[in-house]
Amino acid sequence: MIGKLKGTIEEIGDDYVLVDVHGVCYEAFCSSRTLGKLGSPGEAVVLFIETYVREDQLKLFGFLTALEREWFNLLQSVQGVGAKVALAVLSTLTPSELANAIALQDKTSVSRAPGVGPKVAVRIVTELKNKAPAFAGEASANIGLKQELGEGVASAPVADAVSALTNLGYSRDQAANAVAAALKNAGDSADSAKLIRLGLKELAR
Repeated sequence: MIGKLKGTIEEIGDDYVLVDVHGVCYEAFCSSRTLGKLGSPGEAVVLFIETYVREDQLKLFGFLTALEREWFNLLQSVQGVGAKVALAVLSTLTPSELANAIALQDKTSVSRAPGVGPKVAVRIVTELKNKAPAFAGEASANIGLKQELGEGVASAPVADAVSALTNLGYSRDQAANAVAAALKNAGDSADSAKLIRLGLKELAR
């Protein structure tokens, strides 16, 4: 079982990288986001590896972070999501963006990934909604509020404030982050007007 590769970049292809480890080249399939962050041939690289062993093949999948690798495995726990689709999702969304999309039940963002149709996107956000906090990364501080928004159980002032900020042109994720920060300062009893005002201050930073 290969868990990590440390070596130099030999070649970068459309969906893979060859890593030279002391004269032995390993082919690791990666998301386009990961490939875009790699250096040039000859430069040092460290990849977290997920090893797939099948009767007729052995495949390596490479990731820049352990968190991305965890999401790769988590995505495949959803029916209809294999390695190719999981990489497509991670090519489209960062782990933090994916955690936010799941918390907000934002199937539209997930369905932007190539090969992910509406039904698969719904399954991803539905089946993983209770697992997202453990893998949220940067999103963890606001994940609870986002889940409430996604499930339609957030308080009226919170929902109204997020809606108002979204109507001003901010993304739903930006609005949710800003309102979550505003709640910390204003408290749970704040009305929508105050949350909007404080939210705009957060967004202006």
